[in-house]
Amino acid sequence: MPIHHSAIVDPQARVDGTAEIGPYCIIGPEVEIGPRTRLMAHVYVEGPTWIGADNLFYPFSSIGPASQDQKYQGERAETRIGNGNNIREYVTIHRGTAGGGALTSVGDGNLLMAYVHVAHDCRVGHSTVLANGVTLGGHVTVDDFARIGAFSGVHQFCRIGCHAMIGGYCVITQDVVPYSLCSSEREVKGYGANRVGLERRGFSPEAVQALHKAFRLLGSRELNTRQAIERIRAEVPPCGEIEQVIRFIESSERGVIK
Repeated sequence: MPIHHSAIVDPQARVDGTAEIGPYCIIGPEVEIGPRTRLMAHVYVEGPTWIGADNLFYPFSSIGPASQDQKYQGERAETRIGNGNNIREYVTIHRGTAGGGALTSVGDGNLLMAYVHVAHDCRVGHSTVLANGVTLGGHVTVDDFARIGAFSGVHQFCRIGCHAMIGGYCVITQDVVPYSLCSSEREVKGYGANRVGLERRGFSPEAVQALHKAFRLLGSRELNTRQAIERIRAEVPPCGEIEQVIRFIESSERGVIK
């Protein structure tokens, strides 16, 4: 059946006959769900919310609840979601507030990956991708075809221009220019062999010492990776662990952390 017997659908909700409401979903009053939209299971929708056609909502997504803005006083505000969107697990989309036009909107053909948060009064355009854990503060605008990398946060009132791409783990506090690439600086360093862990797992003292020396050469500022491998082969006593390290480095397509 289009509406599972365990789902709770308020009599004031309007659900198209071709839509599918899965197990344990809760649909409140003033919710409208369009043709062929599917709520898989455990999806919560609170009105006033309008959802278009051909959307797919994964379990535990929460659509249309009240804003977390402390200025929100319960005034009437809405959530509108277009057509053909893919809303993954634990996505939260909050309705608007009076201070932001009383509307949060998501356009057509968007992919919101797991744990994305779209706060009050945001405007998400069409064909965007918001990767896992992306957080949009209130009043954020994301224009068409933008891409936001995993676990990035966008500050309130910022705009993300069309076709822009933001790398993962960014904190966006200003507008991102259309068509641009944007990424924060990130530096990850290697700190030698995992001596304690290796000793606990029973690696021989000789192997641990060899790995320690190999990683010192690999991390030397005076040597590039190729030169470090040459020195490792020449100066470090051979063993299976060292050969595994060398094979790993030589087969890397993205480079290794040193």
